[in-house]
Amino acid sequence: MNNTSAHGPAIDIRAEQPGDLVAIREVHRLAFAGDAEPRLVDALRSAGLTVVSLVALASTRVIGHVLFSELECHATRGHPRAASLAPVGVAPEHQRRGVGGALIRRGLELCRARGVDVVVVLGHPEYYPRFGFSAAAARGLESPYSGSEAFMALPLTPAFLAGERAALRYPDAFSAV
Repeated sequence: MNNTSAHGPAIDIRAEQPGDLVAIREVHRLAFAGDAEPRLVDALRSAGLTVVSLVALASTRVIGHVLFSELECHATRGHPRAASLAPVGVAPEHQRRGVGGALIRRGLELCRARGVDVVVVLGHPEYYPRFGFSAAAARGLESPYSGSEAFMALPLTPAFLAGERAALRYPDAFSAV
């Protein structure tokens, strides 16, 4: 998939491939100035919890990455399929050019196509609403992050209604990093 960012050259977005792993770690290490996010990505991938993992390429160089991983979800009306958006990272020299947004939008499309009912994120309350996330949609969700304006949800299917009561269980990888 080819995208033109608002402030830079065209980027390609594609599924993560085995040869991308070192570059993905480096993108997150630089974007977050540490090793917690690369370890989180590796742990979620190793646990087989990946729902969607995409990279953004400038020419052939990986400049961004987003991961959506499976969450356990027990709702009042069954077991909707839930995913966590975490992390999304862009190499510092490519930030603020629409790369992260393009990764998130494509990832959400793929989550919807793969039957995910709701996606949650713990992030900046002024950034994620542009993609449809809201703290209001997360009010009925019990998680370690509940109650924070940074904890937001985006229902993707009618099977998951905003305001539904549900308990989310994050994989151990989230507390291990």
